[in-house]
Amino acid sequence: MTIELRHLRGFLAIADEGNLTRAAARLHLTQPALTRTLQQLEAHLGTRLVDRSTHHLALTPAGHAFRRRAAAAMAAVEHALDPAHEWPLRLGHAWSALGAHTTTLLRRWKQAHPGTLLELLRLDERTAGLAGGTVDAAVLRGPIDTPGVRWEHLTSEPRVAALADNNPLACRPTLTLADLVTQPLALNTVTGSTTLALWPTGAAPTQVLTVKNTDDWLALITAGDAVGVTSTGTEAMHPNPAIRYVPLADAPAVDVYLAWRDPPSHPSVPDLRRLAHEVVNP
Repeated sequence: MTIELRHLRGFLAIADEGNLTRAAARLHLTQPALTRTLQQLEAHLGTRLVDRSTHHLALTPAGHAFRRRAAAAMAAVEHALDPAHEWPLRLGHAWSALGAHTTTLLRRWKQAHPGTLLELLRLDERTAGLAGGTVDAAVLRGPIDTPGVRWEHLTSEPRVAALADNNPLACRPTLTLADLVTQPLALNTVTGSTTLALWPTGAAPTQVLTVKNTDDWLALITAGDAVGVTSTGTEAMHPNPAIRYVPLADAPAVDVYLAWRDPPSHPSVPDLRRLAHEVVNP
């Protein structure tokens, strides 16, 4: 049979409401009609999408996966039928976007794709909005294991120490991890790329100040209350005359990834993937 938009709308209403009666009322249908629509969709896909064995409906694992695809498909159709409606490509990041390449990416995107706005969104969470569907793609510093999300390596950024400009260590051309051991260390435990595991066992800083976002991390360092370890992406995106970023000679680089929802929630995600690689690897 041919699947129509009514099948997707019906399934999404059921998924949202968790109840056939409420979903049917929302769509101005009878409950038997909506049940038949769901059955037709499940028969076409060859799998059960909704567990109807309990009083409250629940999506099966296949239902959860199909819900993402159905929502993306409906968004695409609505956009196609309403050309006046702007449909931006949302690119999330947790703290430093694409570092020194950010401006180039935004400008080249605007030149190559003038009809699609590339919206850069900072979200203080590990997946930068991907897990909850807030964004279509995200720049991440570290791989993630999130259902419905794919990722690929873009580049690597050298690590640097971040210190207040009046810290005695700030005048050195390079530092080592051991140089920071006696300093209070600022750690962003939500989205940061640094943990105490960066240091050898038994040789890590003993005084740690934890924060939950980049702004608070920068504030601790600017005040001279702590030092930090980050990548050159932070140096590019958060320059501050009160902070010195000093190369760390013995710290491994930070890997930068581009991640996106699978299937893509925006038709321009493949274009973004191609351009991101071109920008970081000219």
